[in-house]
Amino acid sequence: MLTDRTVAILGTGTMGRALGTGLVNAGVIAADRVRGTVRHEAERDRIAGDVDFSVGTDNVAATRGAAVVLLCTKPKTGAGLLKELADAGALDHEPLIISICAGVSTGALEEACAHKARIVRAMPNTPCQIGEGMTVVAGGNRATDEDIETALQIFHTLGRALVLDEEHMNTVTGLSGSGPAFVYVIIEALSEGGVMMGLPRSVATELAAQTVKGAARMVLETGRHPAALKDDVTTPAGCTISALMALEDGRLRSVLARGVQEAARSAAGLGGE
Repeated sequence: MLTDRTVAILGTGTMGRALGTGLVNAGVIAADRVRGTVRHEAERDRIAGDVDFSVGTDNVAATRGAAVVLLCTKPKTGAGLLKELADAGALDHEPLIISICAGVSTGALEEACAHKARIVRAMPNTPCQIGEGMTVVAGGNRATDEDIETALQIFHTLGRALVLDEEHMNTVTGLSGSGPAFVYVIIEALSEGGVMMGLPRSVATELAAQTVKGAARMVLETGRHPAALKDDVTTPAGCTISALMALEDGRLRSVLARGVQEAARSAAGLGGE
């Protein structure tokens, strides 16, 4: 769907670079058909050698004629940028805009660009940088089935992707968007436990990280409920059940669930929803 099209990436930060690089490396689009932008020339010069596509500072020039525009700016600046592009006539060709601005609704973006574009909202996460991301997309009022498929094609190059109704997007932000940070804390804590019991730190970290990776793949590839997989590890009167009781005493389950809840509430506030 993108082979003969041009893609503009407005905001070529961490996620913008991951998206552009992922598309090029997967052969979805040629590097010369990707146009990235940043705010300052110094930033452009700094990242120029890190990507295979061109990066400039002119959002209007990058957007003109682009079939797909990836809006990767900070949430508070996304709608304002679309208004500037609409006022400059850069959206008159009615491109597909895929926004990763957390907490900013498709309705707000449609209004900002004077309904001159089709909007798909997406929430990827940072493991997209290594092809292990999780992204959820939701279409705006004018988005077509083809637009959704285009968005899925883009994010499938960076990991897993699925479609949900937009009402769930702030919760998605709290769970899979913020979730990697929660998992890093868990890995760090597991590693500290190993160090406390005498393991070298590098060994403890590797054991913890691979254990989390393996457990996650078991959930995804077997399709079994996490509780059932947990029971497989938990033998009667064994060390695992003893440790699980200690974790329950510490309210680990409740604290993690509340963390997702708080992140989702905060995400809703980013876009004023």
